[in-house]
Amino acid sequence: MSKLKANLLLLFAAALWGFGNVAQKTVLAHLDALSAVGLRCLIGGLLVLPFVMMERRLRAGPGYFSSLARVGALFAISITLQQLCYLGATVTNASFLVSTATVMTPLAAWLLIGERPTARLTVAAGLTVVGALFLSDGMAGLSGGDLTAILSAGCYALWMVELGRHMQAHARPFTAAATQFLGVAAFALPLGAMHGNLSLVAAFAAGPELAVLGVFSTAIAFGMQIAAQRFTSASHAAVIVSAESVFGALGAAIFLGERNSPAGALGAAIILCAILSVAVSNRTSQERAPLLARPVQPFDAPPAIAATSAAWPGDRPTANSGPMEECDDPCG
Repeated sequence: MSKLKANLLLLFAAALWGFGNVAQKTVLAHLDALSAVGLRCLIGGLLVLPFVMMERRLRAGPGYFSSLARVGALFAISITLQQLCYLGATVTNASFLVSTATVMTPLAAWLLIGERPTARLTVAAGLTVVGALFLSDGMAGLSGGDLTAILSAGCYALWMVELGRHMQAHARPFTAAATQFLGVAAFALPLGAMHGNLSLVAAFAAGPELAVLGVFSTAIAFGMQIAAQRFTSASHAAVIVSAESVFGALGAAIFLGERNSPAGALGAAIILCAILSVAVSNRTSQERAPLLARPVQPFDAPPAIAATSAAWPGDRPTANSGPMEECDDPCG
């Protein structure tokens, strides 16, 4: 898969998440947040589970299970916080604030794995923030739900870095997806049964929303992201999936009657321009450069790195033959 195709998959996933944000808000009319996120991920996990059998013969290298556990734990925290934020935030505000992971992810990648962002990516990330501020009319006065959304964005940034490292080191996208989804269900559903309103009646009442969230926003959207992050860096992925804020605002306007000002429309246009500039500018390294026998950053590695076993920088081989992407600075 080329980086362009991977980026387009991420953009489509962002559209599914954005429109799915409407269901994340309306599902709370029937279920508490923990029950909603647990049932959503249970549906997604059951849909992905049959495909795990396709990967059962792939050998798990050293560090695989600890890496998978880190990915699953970060995902559970992130998606639970995201669902909780809708208790006090509008769909438009929540969509924007969660998309601030765009800026947090390059910083997390730089601090954790030394992946310095390029000048182009830095500008694009900055534009998404400016556009999102226009989109939300300045975000005056953050509510508790808004702050929860920001915390969710920080956790998503860490998750995207860890997911990218895991996928490029170990692959097995279906196993990773199923582990994440079913792990969230195992964590959230017991809490929903004890402290929420989880019941068959409530679940049936929330059926349409759960179908949208479980099938499209979870199984399909996260599945596409997991697969795409074998072929693009976490920083690039974060910029592209920030389009969720635009699609979320559009869905809120269509289905919930939330309206944006002319400044909001300008913000949406700025975000789309920034995202598309990243998506179309990243040609595959195979098209741009020959193989170079020198060390590369973790996210520069080709899909063949799935055969390597390391998950953390200290466990990873110090040198790796792979194509270098031509860019302003060392990047993914």
